[in-house]
Amino acid sequence: MRSVLLAACLFLPPPLALAEGAIDPARIVSAATGDWNKDDASDLVLLVAPTEGGDEDNAVYLYLTNDVGRLVLKSLIPDKVWGHFDFYGQAPSVNALPNGSIEITSHNDAIGRDRWEQKLTVAYRGSEFVVAGYTYSSYDTLNLDNTTQCDFNVLSGKGTANAKPIRAKGATVLLKDWSDEIGQRVCGAE
Repeated sequence: MRSVLLAACLFLPPPLALAEGAIDPARIVSAATGDWNKDDASDLVLLVAPTEGGDEDNAVYLYLTNDVGRLVLKSLIPDKVWGHFDFYGQAPSVNALPNGSIEITSHNDAIGRDRWEQKLTVAYRGSEFVVAGYTYSSYDTLNLDNTTQCDFNVLSGKGTANAKPIRAKGATVLLKDWSDEIGQRVCGAE
């Protein structure tokens, strides 16, 4: 009887394979809830690691709650957030901010001499998720005079870099179109 049950189990598909596009829960590395679209319903953001052996970056899944209270995937942005989980100090995360925005953090706190942290503030504007803010800090563990501190509002283009005002052209950049080089160029950290 045991061998018959074992044989039957071998022919059953894995539970996650039943739903097209389902996320393996083991790949969810960070999650946060908040009210992204200001409709008084709780929404969800997931940071999802790439599949085993993949060389892409982590994906961002953004869900909104619909009129009947069900979470619906609004945006899936693959290969977006750098970070690794094999080494201490390189795990990215997502957090809900009190104003209804999302904070996406990536960093390198442990490997090599260049240590850095980057935070994207993502807001829901005009039915899209946009990068509203960019914060970047870095330091060289062997040359402590080599540091960068930058914070700027992507929408207005105003900010500071190393305690000095900076100004860039304000822009509405969708999260799916964002590249870290945009922020690093404004901060002078390229």
